[in-house]
Amino acid sequence: MRVYNCENGKTILSWCENPEESAIEQAFNLSTLPFVDNPICLMPDTHFGYGMPIGGVIACDGSIVPNAVGVDIGCGMLACKTDINYLETDVLKSILGEIRKKIPVGFSHHQKANVEMMPKIDVGDRKVIGIEYESATHQVGTLGGGNHFIEIQKGIDNHIWFMLHSGSRNIGLKVAKYYNDIAKELNEKWHSVVTGSVDLAFLPIDSKEGKEYISEMEYCLDFAQANRNFMSEIIMGIMYEKTGCGFIETHNIHHNYAALENHNGKNRWIHRKGATSARLGEIGIIPGSQGTSSYIVRGLGNEKSYTSCSHGAGRRMGRKQAVRELSLENETKKMEEKGILHALRGKEDLDEAAGAYKDIDVVMSEQKDLVEIVVKLEPLAVVKG
Repeated sequence: MRVYNCENGKTILSWCENPEESAIEQAFNLSTLPFVDNPICLMPDTHFGYGMPIGGVIACDGSIVPNAVGVDIGCGMLACKTDINYLETDVLKSILGEIRKKIPVGFSHHQKANVEMMPKIDVGDRKVIGIEYESATHQVGTLGGGNHFIEIQKGIDNHIWFMLHSGSRNIGLKVAKYYNDIAKELNEKWHSVVTGSVDLAFLPIDSKEGKEYISEMEYCLDFAQANRNFMSEIIMGIMYEKTGCGFIETHNIHHNYAALENHNGKNRWIHRKGATSARLGEIGIIPGSQGTSSYIVRGLGNEKSYTSCSHGAGRRMGRKQAVRELSLENETKKMEEKGILHALRGKEDLDEAAGAYKDIDVVMSEQKDLVEIVVKLEPLAVVKG
């Protein structure tokens, strides 16, 4: 762990041994906010983000920062363990084909509204959810694009698993943007000085706007969890039809959210942007990049990190840079040498290739004091969002 001392006496703790300069600069910006407590934490997968580094954790006293939660509110992971230990290649291909038919990816939605899969809510005077609810009934149970994925995996526990990465879809994006814009307007009105970047605009917890954001954010968390559960039910149905398998355990977690937690005897709003809760004994999911290992972990409850850990491998290249610089032939070869049914179809898919990400094994090594490995998972097949 690296330690950076700020001029105002605050400290940045980085579990990433070689963090990029831009992420450290953003962490120093965070340290200037008077309501951000000491320390500011950077996980081993940290990299530059919008306003706050992805892989960042802060504790806020009396205020909440929309961009310290992120635009995909409630984005997270689901992992499910089956009772089978092998899949024939033709069966695996058949499963992938059915997944692609039944789970919309990218900007595609379900034709049918799935109201029964939505978290219950009285939309009432909720500014964004009231407008977006109907559209969201078609988005629940969809994967999305970017770094979202579905993988079929084989664990060192000799079980077949499946894993998926997705969030709150458009409803979370709209909530994030709406309240960040309000926070910027209010901060200007109050003549607040948000050092380094207006992308760290905040809302007081006890303000009308702060309460509204928290209410809508929490619904987005419920929606994101329901979204992953719905896709999981679809995948379970497909796998059962193809193999007759049973399902032993499922874990469903967020990595973009804020929650009121007690640390060191004080209640504060813990913001985890691209970071996962790792309380003592808590099961977590840390995915690799396309074609690399993923991990089921158990939290060690390290209070130095506000009981947090990384949410994945973390990018080492931006999406456009990866498309420009990576070789499709090389990235495809790496997947095919491992026998993985991959999603690299063309140059544009290199934005999520393994070469665009940090080495997941280095990331895991750097957080040995945050989590312990329960199961290591190797990919068999990938569906890319």
